[in-house]
Formats: sequence, C-alpha cells, structure tokens
Amino acid sequence: MSLVAGSYEKFIWAFTLRSQSLIPLFSYPSHLAPIKTVAVSGSVVASGGFDDTIHLYNLSAAASLGSLHHHSGTVTALAFYAPPHLPIPRSLVSADAAGSLSISDGDGFVHLKTLPIHRGAVNDLALHPTGRLALTVSHDECLAMVNLLRGRRSFCCRLGREASLVKYNAAGDRFFMAAEEKVSVHEAEDARLLLELECPKRVLCAAPARNGLLYTGGEDRNITAWDIKSGKVAYCFEQAHTARVKGIVVLKDSDGATGDDDPYLVSSASSDGIIRVWDVRMAATEKPLAECETRSRLTCLAGSCLKFKRPQTGESKSKVEDQTIEG
Repeated sequence: MSLVAGSYEKFIWAFTLRSQSLIPLFSYPSHLAPIKTVAVSGSVVASGGFDDTIHLYNLSAAASLGSLHHHSGTVTALAFYAPPHLPIPRSLVSADAAGSLSISDGDGFVHLKTLPIHRGAVNDLALHPTGRLALTVSHDECLAMVNLLRGRRSFCCRLGREASLVKYNAAGDRFFMAAEEKVSVHEAEDARLLLELECPKRVLCAAPARNGLLYTGGEDRNITAWDIKSGKVAYCFEQAHTARVKGIVVLKDSDGATGDDDPYLVSSASSDGIIRVWDVRMAATEKPLAECETRSRLTCLAGSCLKFKRPQTGESKSKVEDQTIEG
C-alpha cells in the first residue's frame, strides 16, 4: 500500500506501508508553486498546484510520466476513473480556480476537453463510481453535475453557502458536502438532504468507507468516524495530530473486499508534516500503527492499495514505465 502527499514547499512525497512502517519511495520538488491536490490510481499519481500544472508519476518506477499544461488557473482538484478490470486509469478529471473542469484520456494522458462549469474557483470534485458523472462545488456557492459522457454540465443549483468538499460514497447512491463545520448527506438521485453532521470545528478533509462510515478531519485535529445511517459518531481518534488534519485516506486490500471489517487502515496527514496510519480495530488505544515526519507543510494526501515492486538494478526507466502502462 502506498501514500502520496503534497506540500507548500512544492515537494511531492511518496511512501509505502511495510511491516507497520512507512518506507520512503521518493520526494521530489515537482512544482514551481505549492501543491494543492494529489490523486492516485494503481501505480499512477497526479499532482496539481498553484503553477497551473498537473504532473504525472509512476509509483512502481519512481519516475516522472510528464506534465499537462491545459489549465489557466490553480489546479484545485484531481480524480482518476479506473474500472476494476483495467490495470491503468481510463481517464483523469481535473478542476481549476478559473471554474473549469477538464477531461484527459488515461492512455497517454491526452487532454480531451475543457468545460466551463462555475463562475468561481472549483473547490472540489467527486467522480461517480461509474465514471459517467462528476459533482463539483465552487466558490460561487453552487453545486454542479457534469455528464462526462456527453461532455457538458447537466445540472447546477445554488447552495446558499460555499461548500469546500464533495464526495460520493462507494456505492454511488449518496454524496457528502462539507461547508465549514457541517457535513450534509444527500441522496444521489435527487440531491435530497438525508442527514447533517455537526463537527466541532471546520472540516478540511473527508473520506468515505465501504462499511457505511465517513471519516472527517480538520481544525479540531481529530479523526472522526460517522455512521451515515444514524448520523452519530461511531468512534473518534481524539487529538490524532497536533496540527490541522489536511488529508484522510481509507486504505483497502487489493482484492476489493467489502466485509464489515474492511477497511481497517486509515491514514491521515497534518499541516505540520506528520503522516500517520491508524488501525481502526484498535481505536480505543488511539495510537498510530505507523507514522513518519516530512518536515514540510502538507496540503493533501492520497493513497493506493496497489502492491508493487521497485525496478531491478540495471533495468531501464522507460522499460519499467512501459510495462506498468501495458499491465
């Protein structure tokens, strides 16, 4: 299992979890300005920053795959669509501070189309598990739905307040929005409000799990697991960090098991540069399973369930990259 984090210092960090330790894979000053967002799909990583650029990496080869320069503003959100039967992502969807959403082909990462969606900066985007739809929330206080098959905006409504996060659950029948300290749970079919979760302080990150839980983190420095059926707190890692929690990732086995105990590993990153991995089966102890210190101001976190091998000595970088892309 691997974790990728971005920082204000323009560095991207990659780690792999082995024997209850986070082993560094690489760290690289990839951007010319702070990194805003990262996404991982298998061995492919994407990062977007304030330099209006998307950089791509191969985790298994610890190598760069190039960059994309079609955005005209800060890249604020990234998401891969990866069908279970494919070894590589089918598409990469990105959003920026100019209010646009872009679609790139996962084979070669060729830019296909850019759509004007909002009048303000896009704060976050969420892909439906089918890869057909995307939700976006923006500084203009609107929620929009984008039909990715037709390449056009199909729905837009004013929320009355600015949402900073939007996420689909694993089944795609519900979605979540965070606005300041409140998280709302909605029916995906008609956007009907089902529940509203009240957090102590502003929510900065969230991650849904397959077992019906939603993990949130933010300025309260806690990692809270919410039962989205009852709206109550299932458990909480209090003071999980000594600074704001900027990213949460739910790690799962590569076989995609969906039992009640799956997932049991959750990772978090804080603004003081600490990355921690938690075993939720031992939530009562509130002690991390593993942790590492990057000594940088982390801004985002993403993870992959892929188990990969590092390239052998003497094997060319291009050969490893080709093998990874071809599966």
